[in-house]
Amino acid sequence: MSDGRLPKLSEIPAFTEYIAQGWDSPARTSDVVPGAAEAAAGHRAALAAALPGRTVVVAAGRAPVRSNDTDYDFRVDSDFYWLTGCATENAVVTVVDGDATLYLPPPARPGDVGFFSDAVHGELWVGPSPTLAEWSAALGVTVLPLPEFAGPPGDALLGGPGWEQPSEELGRVLAELRMIKDEWEVGRLREAVDRTVEGFAAVLAEIPAAVAGGGERWLQGTFDRYARTHGNGPGYGSIVGSGPHAPTLHWVRCDGPVRHGDLLLLDMGVEVRSHYTADVTRTFPVSGAFSPAQRQVHDLVERAHRKAMAQVAPGRRFTDFHHAAMEVIAHGLDDWGLLPVSVDEALSERGQHHRRYLICGVGHHLGLDVHDCARSSVAAYHGAEMAPGMVLTVEPGLYFHAHDRTVPPELRGVGVRIEDDLLVTTDGAEVLSDALPIDASGLESWTKERT
Repeated sequence: MSDGRLPKLSEIPAFTEYIAQGWDSPARTSDVVPGAAEAAAGHRAALAAALPGRTVVVAAGRAPVRSNDTDYDFRVDSDFYWLTGCATENAVVTVVDGDATLYLPPPARPGDVGFFSDAVHGELWVGPSPTLAEWSAALGVTVLPLPEFAGPPGDALLGGPGWEQPSEELGRVLAELRMIKDEWEVGRLREAVDRTVEGFAAVLAEIPAAVAGGGERWLQGTFDRYARTHGNGPGYGSIVGSGPHAPTLHWVRCDGPVRHGDLLLLDMGVEVRSHYTADVTRTFPVSGAFSPAQRQVHDLVERAHRKAMAQVAPGRRFTDFHHAAMEVIAHGLDDWGLLPVSVDEALSERGQHHRRYLICGVGHHLGLDVHDCARSSVAAYHGAEMAPGMVLTVEPGLYFHAHDRTVPPELRGVGVRIEDDLLVTTDGAEVLSDALPIDASGLESWTKERT
């Protein structure tokens, strides 16, 4: 007697025989970004030079569970992609002296029970996928079915998500190798920045709709839609902070109103199909004109920003632009009477009083991750000299919260950040995001032209 459950199709011979028949062969593409395989081969060669003779095993990861049986969208592990150019879920790569073997979940096609019963790999569920041989041809590496992966050897260095004991050494080595971008990577970052600037323009065009009631959510949705149309999507949670939300560093809730007279802080980046992302911030006046107090804050941040960017060059230390920005900020706050100590004491290691209004650092590496190369050693990240091929952000700001009683009323609720993406060159730096104005007058014009 039936208990009321629907029949399990995979256990019905007549059904499994019937559904295996009558299918044409659909188009199957590996979807490898042009140039990615060649770049990955160069990356593996760099890894071989850094870890000669060592076996490296890196996992691609899988989509995290959102709720019950619903997952978030999959985003490949950055180290895995850097080494392979492949963005397939549940994959594993082994690399020894630059030679790679990639293990991929085999596609479930007509004739396989998984074709209709496997919601993760069955082509009836997820669409056509290439053969392992087609993956191999596209990536230039040996590709085997995942079930043939017997597990990492005992002396392997493990990277990517899912391992109980990932290798700190491998994480550090890969992060430090990724600091220097090759020509292909720089091209992808240029693309990401260009798409991001276009996304900023699309957002400003929607300010009237946001003011009319759409609010921050409308603007966030505008950028995220643009990023999804012209890339994988946003490279991180888009920050859209209007009015009193602008001073909140990671205002990703984006659920407030947008009002005339307020500032609108936009920190956003498009992640293009190669998984490289931009990270750009500008602060716009919603009405098209800064108030005197708003412009006072913006002008100080702009001076700090320009002073910091001037310190980005080969041979300079990563911390140089941080200190340059902080010096300008501290002197400016002192001029406004906001420091409880002298500038020298504030800038000393025992002081840092100016950091009340700028708690975060003022820059980071940029690449496959918005905060790229984060597992580098302190010496390599903060203590090393900048070198050609590094891509860095510079992002000073001032954040006066609406409930901060240490600042005068006219400054409360004012938050300003300026962030640009810079490529270190042989003789200085190139501002990749220079299509966006930095100065207050330029931002006013940009706003008025687009709204």
